Amino acid sequence: MAWLLVIVAGLLETGFAVCLKLSHGFTRLWPTVAFCIFALGSFGLLTLSLKKLDVGPAYAVWTGIGAAGTAIYGMIFLGDLVSTLKILSISLVIVGVIGLQLSGSSH
Repeated sequence: MAWLLVIVAGLLETGFAVCLKLSHGFTRLWPTVAFCIFALGSFGLLTLSLKKLDVGPAYAVWTGIGAAGTAIYGMIFLGDLVSTLKILSISLVIVGVIGLQLSGSSH
């Protein structure tokens, strides 16, 4: 259950990063409101998950999902540059997070 919270928190991190861009420096109301909701949800779920999980692997999964998800979203929906190097780099982030998780957790 704790890992499910981390995964959802990571997806919410993607949401708050995208909304941060869409808010244009907190000058647009609804993206700013959505940013606050996604950020509070993300941090709240991560906090709950850390009651049962080691901080290193949980944080790595959370940030990995957020970073990879935001980059992928940007490429698909926001017109961000798509390149082989960017896709390779996102893949390396994901592989690194998986490797950290597989390296061992006491829970």
